[in-house]
This record gives sequence, structure tokens and C-alpha cells, in this order.
Amino acid sequence: MLPDSHFMALALAEAEKGIGRTAPNPPVGAVIVKDGQVLGRGWHRAAGQPHAEREALAAVFSTHGPDAARGATCYITLEPCSTHGRTPPCTQGLIDAGISRVVYACVDRNPAHAGRADALLRAAGIEVISGVGEEAATRQLRPFFKVRETGLPWVIWKSAMSLDGRITRPPGEGQWLTGPLARADVQKLRATVDAILTSGETIRQDRPALTIREPELLAGREQPWRVIVTDHPASLPTEAAELHARTLIRPRADLSATLRRLASEQGVLRVMVEAGGIFSAALFEADLVDEVVIYYAPLLCGGPKPGLSGEGLPESLHLDENDYQMLGNDLRLRGVIRRGNRQ
Repeated sequence: MLPDSHFMALALAEAEKGIGRTAPNPPVGAVIVKDGQVLGRGWHRAAGQPHAEREALAAVFSTHGPDAARGATCYITLEPCSTHGRTPPCTQGLIDAGISRVVYACVDRNPAHAGRADALLRAAGIEVISGVGEEAATRQLRPFFKVRETGLPWVIWKSAMSLDGRITRPPGEGQWLTGPLARADVQKLRATVDAILTSGETIRQDRPALTIREPELLAGREQPWRVIVTDHPASLPTEAAELHARTLIRPRADLSATLRRLASEQGVLRVMVEAGGIFSAALFEADLVDEVVIYYAPLLCGGPKPGLSGEGLPESLHLDENDYQMLGNDLRLRGVIRRGNRQ
């Protein structure tokens, strides 16, 4: 018999499909298994649509019949919801389907749900196990948990630079530092976030669209919010707010307040920063960045535009969970800012 961790890994793969699509809800995956066989899989596709557990149950019913889930185990990456919101509670759906065992990875940190599912399911005679795959699920759910606990979204700083840290090539050499594989990877990264944050200066200088341009990545979701931070909106190019409807213009004065508004008003969980060195440095200096994605091109460019060019940090920032990947001739580094003891 395969272990619970094997089927939870399948549920985590389902949840991965929802990253960047479910805000303000978390991305969640579910798998229903009986006698060692997967009967159905599901993932939460968007706020207001069925949760992962009900998607998985629907898959079981449509393929195997209305009674096929009786006696089965449901693996879920997050504690099942137990209250009626835009969709009915998943705990009741599991009970009604005759599920006999529920295995979930993380306790829901939403106070309306936290810990309630266990009592409801056990009262119905269902065995409940939690904590299987918790570390991996927590990484997937960090943006949702951060918003719940701090009111701030998860912030990813993305930059492409030469080996000497410059973000532009010498005059006359063209726009791109990195090759086509790295640029395609940026499109995939944009498809995992709910908003892209930039500065008015970047808009004025570079005219970036900051959109998902690959149709397969955009299918089933809207463009990320494009957020332009500037104290001089009148000086923006006339086409800046017309590239797509989901454009917001915010003042520079309080970057933390801007991020909080994105979470509370637009329901944003994940933000990507694509901007020049001065604006990017301001976010680091305000301790607002959680994750870093840098695409290093095998070039030495010199020049006055480094990736970070602010007043300087009070101490060096260390990255954990570092992942390195070659994309053609370019190297992608992805890591999470270490907090707490940074030594």
C-alpha cells in the first residue's frame, strides 16, 4: 500500500495549478483514493468556484458513479472549510459523499475555519489525520497565510541583470539582457501572481506592458493588476493606463500602505516587482520583499544602472531555499528572504 505522503504529493501537484488564479482564496488541491487507486482529482480554480474537495468529488461521481466515494480517503492540502461562504462547506460535502478518512496537510489559519473541520468530521465517524506534507503545503500557501496574519501580500522581486549587476546594456546594443528561454520563464512567473508593481519612472523610460502574453498561460484567468507607483501621474505616457483595464496608479509616499490596499481592496495574495534600482531598493529598505528571482546573463555591461541603487540596507539580506536553474545561457536564482536571525 502506498503511503499517505505519495497521495499528498499528488494533491500538492493539483494545488500548484491554482497558483495565481484563486485570490483572495488559497490554491488548494485534493485527491480521492480508494483501495490504493486514485478515483478523482481536483483543484480550486477561482474564487466563487467549487473548492478542491468538491472538484475531486465531482470527478469521482462523473467517472465512477454517485456512491464510488464511500469508504474512500480524501487527501487535501489545506484543512477543509467548515463554513458557508460563496460555496457550501466542504466538510459537509465529504460527509455526504461517505468519505471515511480525511488526510490534510495544513491547518487553515482563517479563524473562521481553523480547527473546526476535525470535530465536524470526527463527529460523523470520519478518521482525520493532519500534518502530512505540511512543509511543502505551507510553502504553497505562504502568500495566503501572510495576508491573513499581516495584511500584506507576498512580494517577489524579479530582475534581469548582467554579472556585474547592471540592468541595462550599453547604448546601441539592444533592449534584452537575457535570452528567449529566460524571457519565457518570466511569462510563467507573471502567471503565478495577482499584481505586478512598478514605478512611474520605469513606465516613462521603458513603456513596459507588464502583461501575460502567452495565451495558454492566460487561459482561465485575468491579467494581473498592473500597479504604477508615482507621485506625478500627470507625467505618465498617455497610453500608460490604456494597455489593459486592470491598471492602478498609487502614490509613492507609503509603499506598505499601497501593498495593504492591494490585499484588502483587490484581494491580491502575490505581487511581483518589475522596476528599476531605486524603486526596488526602497522596497528592500522598507523590508517589504519576501522572495527574489534574478535572471543573470553572461554579460559584463558597466554603466550607471545597477539592480539595486538606494541608500543601502542596514544589514545584508540572506536568501534561503535557493534554487538555481540554467535557461539557455542564463542562470535563474530563486530564493526566499531570511527573516529573524539574519546572520
